[in-house]
Amino acid sequence: MATSGLQHVAAMYAGVVAPPLIVGAAVGLSATELTFLTGACLFTAGLATFLQTLGLWKIGARLPFVNGVTFAGVAPMTAVVASAEDKSDALPIIFGAVIVAGVLGFVAAPFFSKAVRFFPPVVTGSVITLIGVSLLPVAFGWAQGPAPAAHDYGSTTYLGLAASTLVVVLLLRRFTRGFVKQIAVLLGLVLGTLVAIPFGVTDFGPVADADVVGFPTPFHFGAPQFQLAAILSLCVVMVVSMTESTADMLALGEIVERPADEKTIAAGLRADTLGSALSPLFNGFMCSAFAQNIGLVAMTRIRSRFVVATGGGFLVLMGLCPMAASLIAVVPRPVLGGAGVVLFGSVAASGIQTLVRAGLEKDNNVLIVAVSLAVGIIPITAPEFYHAFPETARIVLDSGISTGCVTAVVLNLVFNRLGKGECHDAGEVTHPMEAGEDLKAVPAH
Repeated sequence: MATSGLQHVAAMYAGVVAPPLIVGAAVGLSATELTFLTGACLFTAGLATFLQTLGLWKIGARLPFVNGVTFAGVAPMTAVVASAEDKSDALPIIFGAVIVAGVLGFVAAPFFSKAVRFFPPVVTGSVITLIGVSLLPVAFGWAQGPAPAAHDYGSTTYLGLAASTLVVVLLLRRFTRGFVKQIAVLLGLVLGTLVAIPFGVTDFGPVADADVVGFPTPFHFGAPQFQLAAILSLCVVMVVSMTESTADMLALGEIVERPADEKTIAAGLRADTLGSALSPLFNGFMCSAFAQNIGLVAMTRIRSRFVVATGGGFLVLMGLCPMAASLIAVVPRPVLGGAGVVLFGSVAASGIQTLVRAGLEKDNNVLIVAVSLAVGIIPITAPEFYHAFPETARIVLDSGISTGCVTAVVLNLVFNRLGKGECHDAGEVTHPMEAGEDLKAVPAH
């Protein structure tokens, strides 16, 4: 349980620490303050994971779900920092906006969860596939190195380390059994880190500089401030986060063979939003489910929520012990990238498995999948596609998971629900581009 829980932490650690590092740097925090902010986000991620996995009353999906700081809030939070006249007020303004967004999201959770009826397999399969595809660029970015601006970004050394980690994970999965097979990703990260040492990529400096004990003092950066513009911006992020969490719960429910119903989704969204509302108390940001850990559950087939709760315990300890947190930080980004290819690809593969059961012999469903996937990958393949839209709209549009999800739901309503699709369901195809009977009857010239 301990090693499997730690494996979950290793898989999501980079995603948790990236937002506080980016926002903290924008505020201009010192190295000490930046370490404090990162530790606070780890601590609150652990608390949110406890809420999600163990549950309390009607709060928590009680699924093997890891919660942490959502990356969707980075852009609006940095915008708040840029607009603040006094940078020392930026974090309190952000914390105030997160508290309001969390409370409103908690109230809206039971109503938001009713949308589950609009998520048949053709929709969930498309969304799950998009989750995996959307995460893969993150792994590819990690594989190229820690700093995109560096001269050696994407060097053969970094790519070689990523490839070697990927090969190690694959070999362990192929030629080992039982316990070793289940922790293949963790072993791959350890071995990849050891291989990286001779290349000078592994940095043990954070371990030497970290304190042994540290507690995220409540409101360390000041009492929360409430500004309307920041609140509206973070509320939009909360809607995006709740949409993605709903899709994640549907995906995880399919993987663990316990389909997420309306009650489960409502409880899961309450955990997300309550965790977000409480997070600023300990200097953390908005929390959401981490999709990359779904890939780990899919690959290892370890479905116990208590394993993930153990991972939440490690996150809390890391928040209380900066030195322990720094041990995970030692793992080089290229090594994480190599393991990420397996994890995120597993999510996409789970989506494809769901689509197989979605009835793709019907041309309606083929069109739903085709268009929703196309819309969902726009932010990946053409990042500047929505550059002319207002910043608030881009928060939603730049989330391929959200746009693809909405597209799939709307198209499913149009083709399969409105009028019950009498005019279209009879049209079955064996291939989406296969000619109809009328075209086949036309002689070729």
